[in-house]
Amino acid sequence: MSTAAATPRTGIRPGEVLADLLPASRVRDTALVLGGAALTGLAAQIALPVPGSPVPVTGQTFAALLVGTALGTSRGLFSLAMYALLGLAGVPWFAGGSSGATVSFGYILGMLLAATVVGALARRGADRSVLRMAGTMLLGEAIIYAIGVPYLATVADMSLGTAVAVGLTPFLLGDALKAALAMGVLPTAWKFINR
Repeated sequence: MSTAAATPRTGIRPGEVLADLLPASRVRDTALVLGGAALTGLAAQIALPVPGSPVPVTGQTFAALLVGTALGTSRGLFSLAMYALLGLAGVPWFAGGSSGATVSFGYILGMLLAATVVGALARRGADRSVLRMAGTMLLGEAIIYAIGVPYLATVADMSLGTAVAVGLTPFLLGDALKAALAMGVLPTAWKFINR
């Protein structure tokens, strides 16, 4: 076995996220921001209704956290801000092809903040190990719910307890599965790149 094959790639610097491995340019950053918004909109179309809840299960939260982690703080923020603003302006790419300020718009606001936070954590290496990635995804999910559930309670005129029952509890298992998927994808990508 050659020494070069056994030596990890040395071009990766601390503070880099996966997107930083592409050649730097404004075109790259613009494409990544647009791509992250489009990925989130596409994932939102994977929507399954939850009986008794105005909020469906979607792939949207997984995409938003993946975008934030892979793109980093500012690109993740811009990507989710673009997703939110274009959806408010009428682009039908919120859950199930909806747009505008729906009762679940608070979750989108939460995704915007969560993508920013997980992007900052990824810059500190949180996306490079399974255990750290688990904590990062759980924190991101908690941020989404911390904003989405009170928003749901306010807009849908329900008690906070009811909002938790219909806007948090039914989604915990699915979110745990999404977090487990992210825990495998990103650290594996880094291991592959380091070879």
